Amino acid sequence: QVQLVESGGGSVQAGGSLRLSCAASGSTFSRFHMAWFRQAPGKEREGVAAFRPGSSTASYAYGDSVRGRFAISQDSSKNTVYLQMNSLKPEDTATYYCAAALRPLPLGTFLRSDSYNYWGQGTQVTVSS
Repeated sequence: QVQLVESGGGSVQAGGSLRLSCAASGSTFSRFHMAWFRQAPGKEREGVAAFRPGSSTASYAYGDSVRGRFAISQDSSKNTVYLQMNSLKPEDTATYYCAAALRPLPLGTFLRSDSYNYWGQGTQVTVSS
C-alpha cells in the first residue's frame, strides 16, 4: 500500500508563489510515476503536472494552463515530490492532489486521473486578485 500526504497549500496573492510537497511511503519511491492534479468547485479534476522516473532522463508532462509557471520535481532521499507554483493566478485556486502509479504509464496518459491508483487527501490553494 502507498500513502501520500500533501502539504504546503495556503492563500497567496496573484503573482505570488507556493511550493506544495507530497511525502510518499509504503513502496519503492523510485518506481513511482507521480503527478499533481487539481479540482476547483464545480469543475472536473485537472491534470497539472506529472513525471515518469527514468534511469537517465525522466519524462515530464504539464497541463496547458500551467506550463511555464509550474514545475514538478522530486527528492528521492526524502521520498517527496514537489510542485513549485509561480506567477499564480486566481484561476489556479483549487484543491491540489498528489497521485502515484506503480505501473508503467505511456507518456500520453500522464495527466489522466484514471492512470493513477493512489491519491493524497488534498491541500487547498487559494489565489486572490
